Amino acid sequence: MSASTCPASGLALSVDNAAGAIASSGLVSPDPDYAVKVRDSFDRQAAMILIGASMTRLEAGFCEVQLPYRADLTQQHGFIHGGIVGMIADSACGYAGYSMMPAGASVLTVEYKINMLSPGKGERLVARGRVLKPGKSLVVTQCEVFAVQNGAEKLAAVMQQTLMVMHGRKDYPTGHAQARDEGAAQAATPRK
Repeated sequence: MSASTCPASGLALSVDNAAGAIASSGLVSPDPDYAVKVRDSFDRQAAMILIGASMTRLEAGFCEVQLPYRADLTQQHGFIHGGIVGMIADSACGYAGYSMMPAGASVLTVEYKINMLSPGKGERLVARGRVLKPGKSLVVTQCEVFAVQNGAEKLAAVMQQTLMVMHGRKDYPTGHAQARDEGAAQAATPRK
């Protein structure tokens, strides 16, 4: 287990990134460098930066995302808005699933179902996503979102999600500097 810091929040991020290491989920990632690709992808999510969410734990098949309470993220009763709860659950599940995808593939949410069980009320929300079934084309994940108040966690929402494994598609947009660099290198390579 190693630690680094999330640039968005400054919170410590613990990562089990040993090649072939079995996480507490019992899963082994097919990509020994999954922690680097997952962290890099999360750090490019403008939506997570906008709401102040941070990735605080990552293992093969598991991801935790935390969100501190902010009044500007609430609905009319002062609870964290359900759409925001869904955002962090989607990211926690998505990155748990992405950790189980091979190098050279990227991730895209196909669908999810979320149930709000209690108000998103507390000092912070913690979303814990885990892989239920990794697959070659689809990955099924599940998330529990907890509202934390005075150190006590209360289950606020549960989500089930399906992700698509996008083989051969890089995890950054067209026009991104890395995409341009790879395209230029590929164009400069002589074809046989």
